[in-house]
Amino acid sequence: MGHPDRRLIRQDSRHVAPRGFTLVEVLVALAILAVTLGAGVKAAGALVLNAQRQTQLTAAQWCADNHLTELKLTRAFPGAGQSEFMCEQLGQRYRGQVRTQNTPNPNFRRVDVQMFNEDGLGLLTLSTVVSRL
Repeated sequence: MGHPDRRLIRQDSRHVAPRGFTLVEVLVALAILAVTLGAGVKAAGALVLNAQRQTQLTAAQWCADNHLTELKLTRAFPGAGQSEFMCEQLGQRYRGQVRTQNTPNPNFRRVDVQMFNEDGLGLLTLSTVVSRL
């Protein structure tokens, strides 16, 4: 029928056991997967915290903007000194501290509004200049 060597090769190829993954290979793959998933969970957590922080900063800026806009719309020339106010945005309460300072030009005052969260952590400072006119 054929060359005897070919028949031996064919018979040998039938008896080769299918090769699978060893236990060590599977454990290494699982370790790599665990590290990758751990990094993904950490990154997702950081994104959530960043989104919450951004929401808090935006709401605090709205409070400061609203206070400075109210000051400008009343057209009152503020006296130098400090005052505080409370503001609520997006269901969160913020404390604002207003510091009004004289400038070299007596017709202008610098107004700084610093916003704090409920825990007293300073979030941002917004400044403007108000004129006497």
